[in-house]
Amino acid sequence: MTRAFDIVGFDLDGTLLDTSVTLTRAVNYTLAQAGRPLLDVDEVRPMIGGGAKRMLEKALTESGGCDPAQMRRLYHVLLDYYGENVSEGSVPFPGLTDALDRLQADGVRLAIVTNKFESFARKLLDEVGLLDRFVAVIGGDTMGKGNAKPSAAPIREMIVRAGGGSAAFVGDSIYDTLAAKNAGIPSIAVSFGFLLGTVEELEADAVIDHYDELIPTLDRLSARV
Repeated sequence: MTRAFDIVGFDLDGTLLDTSVTLTRAVNYTLAQAGRPLLDVDEVRPMIGGGAKRMLEKALTESGGCDPAQMRRLYHVLLDYYGENVSEGSVPFPGLTDALDRLQADGVRLAIVTNKFESFARKLLDEVGLLDRFVAVIGGDTMGKGNAKPSAAPIREMIVRAGGGSAAFVGDSIYDTLAAKNAGIPSIAVSFGFLLGTVEELEADAVIDHYDELIPTLDRLSARV
């Protein structure tokens, strides 16, 4: 098989890994320190995707709001807890490993662009045994302030660090599809991710319901572009 793209990039939370249990534990630990009611996984899942600060802001708003000083304090509480428990409860989505195997066997270079801090992303990927698969890992802080998704900057940097060539990006949020669009590459949305609304609202170039569909979808997108 001729590879469809030289590079395939992935979002992390809600795309490669189901991290909802881990992140819910981190949110609830933080809320407990503030004497707030706890949230369940289904409530936290739609808050994921824009980085830890945005997730915490949404959780605090849901539980009664927060002044800036308290937000700063609790943000550090969240980061400290999450850093110590970054992979506990996080698992790859079904079919992911086989899809990565097939892509790598075909010479495709794999990369990550996430709005999670790069250090956390690398630690998480290492602890779940996936870090060595990716030639580039770019976090929300890698490119400096204002250059996280949906900016095109991290996608363009992903392509540079992965050695250049044609690329596609896989994600589960509007941050992902907009970043890909802004960088001028096609996007694939995963319907099983941490969606805020319907998957159609992401306006991706294609949608997959399982990782078994990834490679045929990449082939179709490549033929179109």
